[in-house]
Parts: sequence; C-alpha cells; structure tokens
Amino acid sequence: MCTKGNHETLIEMKSSLDDGTGDEESNGLNHKNENKDCPLPGNLEIDKQHQSKDSVFFRDGIRRIDCVLSYTDDTTKEGEKKMERRKEFENNLQKAGLELETEDKIESEDGKTYYLKIHTPWDVLATYAEVLKIKVPFKENDIPSKREIPVAWLFKPFRLSDEVMNPEPDYFTAPFEKNKSDFFLIDNKETLFPPSTRNRIVYYILSRCPYGTEDGKKKLGIKRLINNGSYTASYALHDCRYWKRAKDPNCESERYTLYCEWARLSRFYKEQPLNLIRRYYGEKIGIYFAWLGFYTEMLFYAAIVGLICFIYGALTFSDNVWSEEICNDDIGGQIVMCPLCDKKCGYWKLNTTCESSKQSHLFDNVGTVFFAIFMGIWVTLFLEFWKRRQARLEYEWDLVDFEEEQQQLQLRPEYESKCTKRKTNPITQAEEWVLDRSTVDFFGKMVICWATVLFWIALIVACIIAVIVYRLAVYAAFASIMKDNPAQNLQLVGSLITPQMATSVTASCLNFVIIMILNFLYERVAIWITDMEIPKTHLEYENRLTMKMFLFQFVNYYSSCFYVAFFKGKFVGYPGDYTYMFGRWRNEECDPGGCLIELSTQLLIVMAGKQIWGNIQEALVPWLWNWWGSRKARSHPESLYSRWEQDHDLQCMGQLGLFYEYLEMVIQFGFITLFVASFPLAPLLALLNNILEVRVDAWKFTTQFRRPVAAKAHSIGAWQEILNGVAILSVVTNAFIVAFTSDMIPRLVYFYAYHPGNEPSMGGYINNSLSIFNITDFKSENRPDDGESPDWFNTSFITTCRYRDYRYPPGHEKQYTHTMHFWHILAAKMAFIIIMEHVVFVVKFFVAWMIPDVPSEVKARIKRERFLTQEYLHEYEIQKLKAQLEEQGNHIQSAIAEAQKHEVFSEVM
Repeated sequence: MCTKGNHETLIEMKSSLDDGTGDEESNGLNHKNENKDCPLPGNLEIDKQHQSKDSVFFRDGIRRIDCVLSYTDDTTKEGEKKMERRKEFENNLQKAGLELETEDKIESEDGKTYYLKIHTPWDVLATYAEVLKIKVPFKENDIPSKREIPVAWLFKPFRLSDEVMNPEPDYFTAPFEKNKSDFFLIDNKETLFPPSTRNRIVYYILSRCPYGTEDGKKKLGIKRLINNGSYTASYALHDCRYWKRAKDPNCESERYTLYCEWARLSRFYKEQPLNLIRRYYGEKIGIYFAWLGFYTEMLFYAAIVGLICFIYGALTFSDNVWSEEICNDDIGGQIVMCPLCDKKCGYWKLNTTCESSKQSHLFDNVGTVFFAIFMGIWVTLFLEFWKRRQARLEYEWDLVDFEEEQQQLQLRPEYESKCTKRKTNPITQAEEWVLDRSTVDFFGKMVICWATVLFWIALIVACIIAVIVYRLAVYAAFASIMKDNPAQNLQLVGSLITPQMATSVTASCLNFVIIMILNFLYERVAIWITDMEIPKTHLEYENRLTMKMFLFQFVNYYSSCFYVAFFKGKFVGYPGDYTYMFGRWRNEECDPGGCLIELSTQLLIVMAGKQIWGNIQEALVPWLWNWWGSRKARSHPESLYSRWEQDHDLQCMGQLGLFYEYLEMVIQFGFITLFVASFPLAPLLALLNNILEVRVDAWKFTTQFRRPVAAKAHSIGAWQEILNGVAILSVVTNAFIVAFTSDMIPRLVYFYAYHPGNEPSMGGYINNSLSIFNITDFKSENRPDDGESPDWFNTSFITTCRYRDYRYPPGHEKQYTHTMHFWHILAAKMAFIIIMEHVVFVVKFFVAWMIPDVPSEVKARIKRERFLTQEYLHEYEIQKLKAQLEEQGNHIQSAIAEAQKHEVFSEVM
C-alpha cells in the first residue's frame, strides 16, 4: 500500500484490474530487482529506437510522459541509502500501476543525470479520477449562449480568436465513475484527461507512495525524497519549446500558443486566454490570472478618476489663495517661523516653503475628498463583481461544490505520515486517520508559533522606531548643512531640496531597504512555524501561511505610512514645551507644506520601489539562472538536448510560487486603498505595473519555469477575506487622512466660520493658522546656537516667531493654550470622520446587497446541469437494469428449453 486512507482502497482496487497493470510482461517493463542485467526500469534495448528528443512520449511514441524524476549517482555511503530508497519507491510505483522508463546518464547532456519517465495507463487514470471526483463530459451543453453585447465590435481589437479563447466545446459534466465509463462521452481514452489532469493524478500517487521505514516510522512521498537528495527534481513536461511548435502531430503545442497569444509584452492590450491557461496549468493558476486580469481592468476606472482629481489640483492653482500668501514677499516673506529643531536649526521665513505648498495642493484639494469616497465605493464594486466573475468561472471550470472535495481528499502527505490512530468521521461514518496529539503539545506549539509571529512584528516596530530616530537625528544635520541652501543653485530641483525633503526621502529609502531585508528573513520563519503546526490539508496549510505572512507584511509595509499619516506632527507640543521621544529626540513636525505631501512621498517610494524590485526579482533573476544553467546546452542541436533536459534546466516554481504572486498584489491593493486619499495617482501607477505584471508572470510561467503540478482551486481562498478586511479598513484610514493629515478641514472651518468680512474667502488663512511665540520664552536647550540663524535675523527688531497651531499669543491670560478655534476644528474633523464613514459604509452595504454574488444565469445553468445529471444517470441505470433483466430472461428461457428437451429425451428413452 502507498499510504493510509484513500490510497489503501486504491491499491485494493488495483488488485482487481482486468489487465494486470502491475505485470511487467504486459507493460513491457523490467524491474530492478528481477533483472540484474538491466538495472534501470524500462531501459530495454528493444525500446531504444530512433526518436526525437523533443518528444513528450516514451520511446514507443505512444505512451505519454506524465512526470519525470531526475537523480544523479552518489558513491558515498549515503548514496547507497539513496539508491535503496529509489529502488523501493520505484517498485512501489510499478505496483501502483505506473509505467516507468529510464534514460541512462550516458545519454544525458551532462553525462551525470538519470531521467526516470513515468506514464499513467488508462486503468490507473480511471481509478484515481473516480477517487478525486474529476468531472468528465456526458452531454453537450444545450443552454443557449448569452446574448451578444450590442457594442461588442468596440472590443474586437482586444479580443483573441475563438480558437484560442475556447478550444473545447461546452459540455455538461459529472464526476467520473469507472464502472459507468460508457455513460460519459469518451472518444479516445488517451485524450480524455488533459495533460494537466494527468500530472495532477500522477503527483497524487507520487506524494503518497512509500519508500521505506526509518526509525520505526513509515516514510513516503516524493517531496521527502527530493529533500533528502534521493531525487534532484520532479516535474511535468512542457509540450514543446515555447518559440516553435512541436514536430510531433500528436502534441498539442499549447505552450507555443500561450507564448504567442499571452506571454508577449506586445499583446498587453489583449484579453487573456483563460480557458487555455486553465487547461495547460490547472484551475489554481487559471483562477489567479483571472483575478489579476479582473483587478487590472477595475484599476482602469480608479486610475481615470484619480488622474482627473490630480489634473483638477493642477488646474486650480489660481484658486490656491494660501499658497499665494505663502509665496508673497509681503506676507510669507515677512513671517518669521520658529526653529524646527533644537540648537542646529535657525529661524526661517515662511516663503521658503513656497514650492512645497504648491506641490501639496496637487493632492490636498477638494478632489481628494471626492476621490476618497469614490475609492470606498470602488473597492466594494471590485469585490462584488469579482464574486460574480468567480462564480461564473466556478461553473465553467467544473468547480462547483469543489471545496468539500478539497477538504476531504487533498490531505498533505506530511500530515498523513504522522497519523497513528483512526477515528470515525461523524458525517461520513468512515474510519479516518487522525493525528494523535496531546493537548499540551498542540497548545505548546501554537504558543511558540504565534509568539514567533509577535516577536517578528515587534522587531518591525523596533525598526520603524529606529527609522524615526534617524529622521529626528538627521534632520538637524541636514538643517545645519543646508542653512545657506547651497542646493538652491541647482537647476530644476534646487528649490525642491529642503532639509525636510532630504530627511523624508532618505528615511523612506532606508525604510524600504529594511522592509526588503525583513521580508527575506521572515518568509523562511513563516514556513517553518507553519510546518510545525502540521496542517491537515493543502488548503489549510496555505490559509495559515497566508494569514501569518500577510499580518507580517501589513505591519512591515504600512507601518511607516501609518506613522507619517497619523503620528508625525501630531504630538510635537509648542516652542515653550516641546515633546521628546525617549527624553532625547524632539518629535518632528510636518513639512511646512503639510504632512500630506510627505505621506505621498513615502507612499511613492515604498510602492514604486517594491514594484520595481518585484519585477526585477520575478523576471530578471529566473532568466539569469536559466541562462547560466543552460549555457553549455545552448549550442547543442535538438537531437542532443531532450525535452526532459530542457525542462530540468528551468527554474522550479515551488509549492508557494503562486502564494507570493497573490501576496504582492494584495500588498499593492492595500497601498491604493488604505492611503489613496494622499496620492490619487496610486491607482494609475498600479495599473501600469499590473499591465506589465500580467505579461511578466505569463512570460515567466511559459518560458522560465518548469510546468507546475496542476491543482484545483474554486476561489482565491483566504485572500478574499483579507481583501474584504482591507476594504473596510481603507474607509477608516482615508477618513482619518482627510481629517487629520490633510489641511482640508481647517480650511473649510476658516472659510465658513472665521473668514474676515461679510463674504466667505480664504484671504488671511495663513496668518490665522499660525500662532505667535515670544523668542525670549525659549528654553536654553531649544534656542538656536550662535551662527545658526540667517544673516537677516536681528533680535533687536524680531521678538516673536510663528508656528503651526491654534494657541493664545504671549501676554494673554491663557497664553500658549489651545484656542476655541482649535476645538472647533477638532469637532469638525470628528464630525467629518463619522459622516464620511457612515455614508461610505451605507453605500457599500447597499451596493453589496444589490449585486448578487452568483449571476442568475449561472444559477440556472447549475440547476439545469444537476437536473440533467440526475435524469441521465437515472435513465442510464434503468437501461442497464433492463439489459441485465433481458440477459437473465434469456438465460432462464434457455434453461427452460434445455429442461424441456431433456424431459422429451427421457420419455423417448
């Protein structure tokens, strides 16, 4: 038996196969342990006929290669153990019905590697297809196709040909049953299951097949054999080279089609051939590209609105009264501001922030409020419409009711190998293997796992605090170096380089480097602690890892943005009583243009840096590895460089390859929703990146990676709940950004309640928003050192300085305490948050209620298919029963006739 549970039943079923697939003579196989002259399985002289090395078939040109295992010789003592493991493993594979054929190392390009080719015969496919409940066509779909879109011709340039988009006719399907094979539409048994399904079945067998017993425990699975070095790789073959079709007419050349129609950057404006992707790579990868494509389409609308808001900010400079006042020599040029740091910072004039105030208006305007509300509604529409799109794919790809099958059948071999006792399933009443874990062991490991997660999150927070300390310490240095503003002489960018900007940019870059380093380390920690938990199914494993990784990434990527948005400049005190971090570093104030422009800078650097680094890591690194690994074989002709060797030289995607693709996109989704009020161009940057991302991922999967093991998935899994959580949180964060990070609310309060004259206006807003401080009230530790203040500053004429706050002036009975204006603004901010959140949430829930998760058309098709499946199965059973009865009746009539004949004969005698 290959393992516990389902596999035990399968081996028992294999013993009753009519054709005896385990018989070496009927399969043309040669077992290692039965023929010492030919030690390699399937390596018979008669099979060594001329064949194209680019073929995906055995030497007979008939049996398809469903999987390849590679290994090399090892002359050490450990190598002998590896050989024994391989021998036992391959014998068990043959007992399970698989057919093997080995390519000797002398025939390989490097002269060192053996390639074990595996073929799954029909009986094995049929047996496992029934156990895995793989759906097979039984009737052509008779439901009329949906109506044509009236303006479909507008989208014709973006469409692919019907041959590429839908290479198969539409069928009603039902779970396969081996004893009812004549019920299904089977034209050719060899082509009934596509290669992706075949390699999924063979990997299911490989992952559960034993190779021996070590330390009293049964060892099983190809994953363990690869980890201990017995095999170097396990992979399915691509059907051809990506740049040209296969010479064999029996080969589909789907890889070539995918490369030409999907993976080329020149096809960026075309839709994706999702059905072909699903057929070639399996449903799990297909659903990822379907989600990525849909997300990119929806980003288009957000990017357009964000660009309009940005253009609105650029066109309304003339209405930007506060910037004109700052830039005016008679207003901003006469306002002396208090130092922004202790000792090393001098007094400065407000008009030096002229450029940053103009830049801030690009993002901090009325359009920002509208865009924040729009994105709250957009994210709801995106998630609701994706549910509908996902439901349609579930039906079209035969994934309806798949979740229960996945939970029951896709048990992890690592879990099964640790099971030691059986337990009755309360639902199925079947005996199942379960993990025998004590309560102390279970909770002990859970505590260790989550304590590790919390430790790493604390480490991130510590790094963020270190970056904040860097900002506080370095600002004084920049201020001292740039006090004479030597950068002012630089063309174009000279006026933009200020101590605040230099500190913000360098701190953002430093933070990005720390993020990348922590990501690299934590990925390995997260996998280790998830393995320690021993999840039962692959789905459960991925969900647990997903939550740990996202929680970490959330803190890692967003914490610096949260600091700038909600903490920086909020707890600085005032010139006579500053607030200090750890009693040493004075809390930093916002850029004179406002904290919103700094948040935009932080967001741009981290988001753009992550996307650029991600594309380099995804595309360039695999290409360089493959280029280096295949440098010797590039000059070899096709006759010497076989299909299995070509694929062996490619990169392995790994079990978590798709996980990282999702994680990258979900982190991006957080950037464009959580902080979008500060940077309306974020959706546009994400859109441009994703247009490239789709084709880079397609190119990578098609040309740089081995063909991954096909797997089923009916949805994007735990990522759906994460996206929902981010969507809800984004409403809160954007409301707080508009209220506390932006200057929008103070301006509106001034415009409607504190404006001078009878008509509302923004004139005098700058003077009103700055409080006065008496220079003589400075403490000695806050006062600028001699020589730090500019030449124009003279204490004989200048006795006060200004700072951003709403406090009573010196000499007032409540001097330096908050004015009533401050409390009015605070009340307006809180009111805005409550109103915006309620409005957006009401609209979100109303939209979600209005849009059903499953389209009515899909519901009708599902019901129709279920009805037809029951009806046809019922009719099939009746016809089968009639045939049996007729056969029995014929036997009875023959017996009666024989008896009568015998009676007559007796009478004659």
